[in-house]
Amino acid sequence: MKRRQFVYLAGLATVSGGLAIACDSQTPTTTGESSPQTTPVANTTNATLEKQLVIYSGRNEKLIGKLIQQFEQETGAKLQVRYGDTSELAAAILEEGENSKVDVFFAQDGGALGAIQSAGKTVALPASILNLVDSNYRSPEGKWIGITGRVRTVDYNTKLVKAGELPASIFGFTEAKWKGKIGWAPTNGSFQSFVTALRVSEGEEKAKKWLESVKANNPKVYANNTSIVEALSRGEISVGFVNHYYLEKIKKANPQTPVEHHFTNDVGSLVNVAGVAILKSAKNPNIAQKFVEFMLSKQSQDYFANETFEYPLVSGIAPKGSLKSLKEVKQQNQNVDLSNLKDLDATLKLMQQTQIL
Repeated sequence: MKRRQFVYLAGLATVSGGLAIACDSQTPTTTGESSPQTTPVANTTNATLEKQLVIYSGRNEKLIGKLIQQFEQETGAKLQVRYGDTSELAAAILEEGENSKVDVFFAQDGGALGAIQSAGKTVALPASILNLVDSNYRSPEGKWIGITGRVRTVDYNTKLVKAGELPASIFGFTEAKWKGKIGWAPTNGSFQSFVTALRVSEGEEKAKKWLESVKANNPKVYANNTSIVEALSRGEISVGFVNHYYLEKIKKANPQTPVEHHFTNDVGSLVNVAGVAILKSAKNPNIAQKFVEFMLSKQSQDYFANETFEYPLVSGIAPKGSLKSLKEVKQQNQNVDLSNLKDLDATLKLMQQTQIL
């Protein structure tokens, strides 16, 4: 393993001083008494192997556990899943090297998938799978694929801000009129992915200036996206930088919540993905491929749309709630190769340099 590739992924999990990156929908959990490292696959027959699947999942068990169970029931396969933080699991895959027994990596963001691909750990997926998803949401080399879309939005309190007052660009929030009115979560993984996209698309200096200028507007700091949307609903802040589905969840419980989405015309409404890759270490490539196909099936895509409020990536399945279509969002935004979001180490350094972390 190349040391710098490891540093990228280790940097995703912690920053100096032991500060952990928070992602409120992805609390690390572990199921089963044995870890993937102890899966007894070495002395089994091929038939038995093809009924076993080892998955490292940065997606929380609460989000995908039901689908895991359904896949086991439909295929008769036994899945052993290690749940945890996406960046820590990616770093573990790199550290395990040739000793890894992982078949599938289910990541919370494209950057981690890009890092694993850059390290030469992933295999090309067949065209029959790749063609299910728009090319914007999969590896240009065909070595990972998005399962669901997650859009950055600027959510706002409709009693405090009129839609026409919101700037078209994320850079508009550097203006003094937003002083004391913004909420953000700098330790949150999705926010840091956005900052990485800002660096990649606009350059280091412009990203640094944006961070410094927003900081000068005295934004209120929250632990996660949920806390931001709750603060918006109370009128504690006027606008907040979040992922789209947190508001959808809250509105399901309380449709009268006075908060709406605002989509910017730039990387401020970045479309990131949760996605999967089949690893070179896979002992069970056939069942691994079936797992990917299952996650892209109408059954699973409908589940994500209705239960987690994420964007389905397979055409013909619409998102739920008051959301623009992905086509509309993407037309307004710069194209960003999600594989290029792997360098979060530089993002953390920039955020520390600007004293945001």
